[in-house]
Amino acid sequence: MARLGQNLFFGLLSLLFIVAGVVKGSPQRRELLQPSSSRDHMAPKFLSRGQTFREVIGNNVILPCEVLDLGSYVVLWRRGAVVLTAGNLMITRDNRFSLIDGHNLEIRNVRPQDAGDYVCSIGSAENKEQTHTLEILVPPVIRGQPAGGSVTARKGGSVTLECKASGNPVPTITWTKKGPSGITRENIVEGFSLTLEQVDRHQAGIYQCSANNGVGTPATFDINLNILYPPEIEMERSWVHSGVGYEAQLVCIVHAEPPADVRWYKEAIQQDPNEQFSINNMGSKHFLSIRGVRQDNFGNYSCVAENSLGRAKKYMVLSGKPSPALFLSEAFSRGRDFYNLSWEVTSWPPLLEVKLMWRRVQMNDSLPVQGKWHDVILAPNPITASIGHVGKGGRHQGAYVIRPLQPGCAYEAVVQAKNKYGWNDVSEIHKFYTRSNSESLLDEANDVMDEAGPHASTKGMSAATHNLPHRTANLAVLLPLLALLIASCNFA
Repeated sequence: MARLGQNLFFGLLSLLFIVAGVVKGSPQRRELLQPSSSRDHMAPKFLSRGQTFREVIGNNVILPCEVLDLGSYVVLWRRGAVVLTAGNLMITRDNRFSLIDGHNLEIRNVRPQDAGDYVCSIGSAENKEQTHTLEILVPPVIRGQPAGGSVTARKGGSVTLECKASGNPVPTITWTKKGPSGITRENIVEGFSLTLEQVDRHQAGIYQCSANNGVGTPATFDINLNILYPPEIEMERSWVHSGVGYEAQLVCIVHAEPPADVRWYKEAIQQDPNEQFSINNMGSKHFLSIRGVRQDNFGNYSCVAENSLGRAKKYMVLSGKPSPALFLSEAFSRGRDFYNLSWEVTSWPPLLEVKLMWRRVQMNDSLPVQGKWHDVILAPNPITASIGHVGKGGRHQGAYVIRPLQPGCAYEAVVQAKNKYGWNDVSEIHKFYTRSNSESLLDEANDVMDEAGPHASTKGMSAATHNLPHRTANLAVLLPLLALLIASCNFA
């Protein structure tokens, strides 16, 4: 009953202000209701101006209403048709609203529903009004689809990741993919969804959608994309060298989801762990380790991986033969009619023979056929019983001076080595060039090679020189120079 009486009181009070001319009505009626002294008073006017206020949710805001020469007139605040204050009297029951420093309206802890137009009016003859617009800025909130943050797709299919965001202003959504260490990569795309076509294992990972509207900090949501695919095998080395009594380790790298069962075979016989063989893995790397290699351990091995989606197999060879040769010598000779060819092979048993083969090569259209192959067989030194220098890990380094050669010509060479288990595979072709008879041309070549670094050959480096600085020659200078060098070569 008391609340009803209070409501009736405030209603009648509002009606009284309306009749008194607070809200627009008949000017004659307002004039009759005002005292004569008020009609003679100078008309009030606003010192403040209508503004638009943008405040972050939870902050406080003050809407100014400063009036000059108010006299006996009354200031009223309203929002739409709802009266908030009349004079110094608070009409609204919301205790977040208050009048401060006169007739300025303060709103504390603003909420989204507080947004809108607020009118400060004066009950004068002109019924003056001033309007402020309040916008509430809301930091972004983001929701991912699905809410659990995990999506699974099959290899070769398509998948769409979705995020929805709310806030004021409307947030912008960007997508990024996190790297292995959790570091976010560059933006992939903008929009509420990200569609990936023909997915494979490389697309698997954590995708992050981020919503940003400039208010507060961006909101993020992580979605883990899991790709299902049959096993894929990579070989660390397809050819593995060892020797009797030594150890050997075969490695295959298996990628599969769901995880694959990995088995090792020699020829068609599955290899199980025993005193000589051990099988283990470290992440995606799978190892077959052999202790005390025997003669019958040499041969063809295979790594087989299988899961519910498929099966994969890769082959490798365990051999006692020497490894293919790697060349250590630089591409340009120090002489006009000779070249110092150096190489390295790995062999646990001593080398029995090394075969070198070389020939001139065609660099332009002047020679219809390439030069014929020349070869030489190197035998072990009678004193050291080795060919060249033998270092750690069964590394054999050898060198041979090839002569006579023609100045300013291009050549190619290959090396093959033999131990008690047989000949290794022929090495990759190594190209080299002899000096020209022209000293000025030679100096230019030396300058170019100095820029290229001491090991311009890309076929291989020794352990001692592998970490030396290596610069690449300027091809724009090197290629025309080589053409001039070869043009001076007589293939007849």
